[in-house]
Amino acid sequence: MSANRQRSLVVLTGAGVSADSGVPTFRDAGGLWEGHRVEDVATPEAWARDPRAVWRFYQLRRAALRTVRPNAAHEALARLERECSARGDRFTLISQNVDDLHERAGSTVLSMHGSLSHLACESCGAVTRDTEHLDPHGFVACGACGHEPLRPDVVWFGELPRHLHEIDAALRGATHFLSIGTSGAVYPAAGLLSAARSLGAETWVNSLDAPQNLDPRDRFLPGRAVEVVPVLVERLLADGRADRARD
Repeated sequence: MSANRQRSLVVLTGAGVSADSGVPTFRDAGGLWEGHRVEDVATPEAWARDPRAVWRFYQLRRAALRTVRPNAAHEALARLERECSARGDRFTLISQNVDDLHERAGSTVLSMHGSLSHLACESCGAVTRDTEHLDPHGFVACGACGHEPLRPDVVWFGELPRHLHEIDAALRGATHFLSIGTSGAVYPAAGLLSAARSLGAETWVNSLDAPQNLDPRDRFLPGRAVEVVPVLVERLLADGRADRARD
């Protein structure tokens, strides 16, 4: 790689990166979400129809964040970000997950689907980090305007994922793209791998089984993220050092 070519690494993570921290993947083979129909707990219509049921569902998930910790995959990606920054390389971490384990490991994250650790006001638009008010039966009022109830700051089915412009910009400059722990079935996130590939990035894929969007041109590394990702990060860092040594 030429000395004047900046490396730009883009990483997409899904539920598989947090599985070894004890975070459930939620959707089962029957299409249920922790035993609930998606339509009943994860849509704007469900919130309008029965906010107490939706609130209880998400409050239990928010409380569960206290019982889990970042694992070796989260920590390896945080290290990759630090070392890329120190070398002047670009690094973008995109996540489909709504847990806060990447942030707790030290990463900067574009969370496509929001975050359980935040609450949002539908009246004034204020977003607040809140990991203390976890009563499944008690709504929380907005500290800015007093509106109640705040809603979980997550993207529900039927709502537009976040950070799409930033993600598009990162993909257009990517030299390396890593897809970790995703099924390759949920769009638009599932389309990022093929987009990066078509733009000339080297593509790496890790998941337990081959995801739906896997292509023969991708370097597929099957296995648990907690085992595969630290090794992959070491390899990418070593490749970066070797590139600079040749320059």
